[in-house]
This record gives sequence, C-alpha cells and structure tokens, in this order.
Amino acid sequence: MVKAVVLGAAGGIGQPLSLLLKASPLVDELGLYDVVNTPGVAADLSHISSRAKVSGFLPKDDGLKNALTGADVVVIPAGIPRKPGMTRDDLFKVNAGIVQTLVKGIADFAPKAFVLIISNPVNSTVPIAAEVLKKAGVFDPKRLFGVTTLDVVRAETFVQEYSGQADPSQTFIPVVGGHSGETIVPLFSKAKPSFQIPGDKYDALVNRVQFGGDEVVKAKEGAGSATLSMAYAGFRFAESVIKAQKGEKNILEPTYVYLPGVSGGDAIAKETGVEYFSVPVELGANGAEKAVNILEGVTDQEKKLLEAAIKGLKGNIEKGIDFVNNPPPK
Repeated sequence: MVKAVVLGAAGGIGQPLSLLLKASPLVDELGLYDVVNTPGVAADLSHISSRAKVSGFLPKDDGLKNALTGADVVVIPAGIPRKPGMTRDDLFKVNAGIVQTLVKGIADFAPKAFVLIISNPVNSTVPIAAEVLKKAGVFDPKRLFGVTTLDVVRAETFVQEYSGQADPSQTFIPVVGGHSGETIVPLFSKAKPSFQIPGDKYDALVNRVQFGGDEVVKAKEGAGSATLSMAYAGFRFAESVIKAQKGEKNILEPTYVYLPGVSGGDAIAKETGVEYFSVPVELGANGAEKAVNILEGVTDQEKKLLEAAIKGLKGNIEKGIDFVNNPPPK
C-alpha cells in the first residue's frame, strides 16, 4: 500500500500533479490538502476509474493531520506562483513561511515519509525543511528531496534536435547545482547517449535550460507560470521514489539533497563547498542511497557554469537556514 499526499493540491501545479498521481497504478491512496477548494478537487478526481482512493482536506478539523497520517510520499507544490518580472528569490518570504508550516506538520504526523519539495525557491526551501525536521528530531537526509526534475526535462527536450532521440526522455542529461537561473548547470558533456552541440548554439541552449521558466511566464502573459510541465516533472520524480521504495533497482535521478547525509555526498560537498547540491542520486527502498559524483572531467565551459552556480547557492542556502533560526519579525 502506498499513500501519496499533495500539500497545495488545489493550486496550478497541485491539481495536474494530483491527477497524474491518481492515474498512477503505483498509488493506492491519495491525500490532498490545501487552504481552499480541496474537497472539490478530491471529489472531481475520485470519479476517475483508477486504483487510488482520494480524500481532500482543509485546515479546519485537523485537516493537515488527517491528510498526512500514514503518508509514504509527500509532495509539496504549495506556495504562490511566480509572476512576470518576479525572480524565484522574490517568492522567498511568502513561500518560506508556507513550507515551514507544512514541514512542521510532516514532522508531527508523517516523520518517516519521503518529502519532495517543489515550492520555490527550492535552493532555500529544502534547507528550511531540513532545519525544521532537525529541530523536531526527525531529520533523515535520505528522505528529503528538492525536485529539480523540470530542469532535466527541459534539457532533454531542448537538445532533441542534437540528440536525435524520437523520445527525448530516453536521453540522460545530468543537471546539477540548484533550481534557479545560474545555479542550474546542465552537463551536456555527460549526456548518454552522447551528442554534439554546435559551438555557436551552446550558450543559448544553456541559458534556455536555466531560464526556461521565464519563457513560460512570458508566453502566458502574466496568467501563470510553469505549472503543467512542473506537475509532470514532480510526478516523474515521485514515481521514481515510489518505484525504488517498492524494490526496483538502478533508478538514478538528479535531485537537490543534503550531501553530508547521503552516501558519497561528503566528497561532493568538499569539492563544491556547499552542503546542498543537486547531483544524480541512486534511489532505493530508504530513499537517497548514494550521491554520484559526476563533476569529474567536466569541460572548461561547465567549470565556469559550476563556479557561478556555487556562488549563488551559498547565499540561497544561508538564507533558508537563517529564516528558521532567526525568524523575521511578524
């Protein structure tokens, strides 16, 4: 039996993500939580003839507790969406508080669950979640993930003309670093199967992977951000975590983790100078089994990208930790 929970289930990412989880044969029970509209979303999804039983909860009547109790996997897309001209960092003040509150609920009601954080800025919200879980005495670094899969999905898609793959998802492209702008580093030199990118196309391709979210915000003319592609990416990562939990082997996914708490992560933390970093991670029954150091032998271009990413990440990580340890005045 697998119970998946979506916190922020009535939002732009939460609804399509909940639909994908409802349609998945891997999910037996689906708990939905949000501050508005969740019973309606749950009722709508419950009419779909798939395996999962769905229930929706609001904050009243111990809704968060009831949604989380018995959870195996918790996905958090809760928060306000990015608006035109807004950086992921602008979202920080609002979304940091939301994530902090929800993770306190996980610490209380589902401390053994795998926690998958989508809420931006991921570079900061994952450290926030870790600090909350540490204070509650239930932090397991192998079970906390920042979902960076959308960066991977975009990289796979945008290189299709060079990779030649009819199904772009069959190209493995490790995307390392973080999950915003220059902290996103696609390692095209490590792609499998390998392919060549023309020299005059490289910078634009990297920029498109790093700032693909802006492309969507602009195309939606202020009416939203990357919700559907993010829901797909969140589901893809959740599905990998569930498959690994069920015993499937050789599942490798780039994800933003607390390196010192994952086997193989210490060496990467020393090399990069940051404790939180997205690298390919082998997933297993207990979550993050091993962090894979893919940074050896990168190109000079990629080294420069990594330097910029690490510089940005240091500030993002400190900001998240400081938010919990030195709360802003209310």
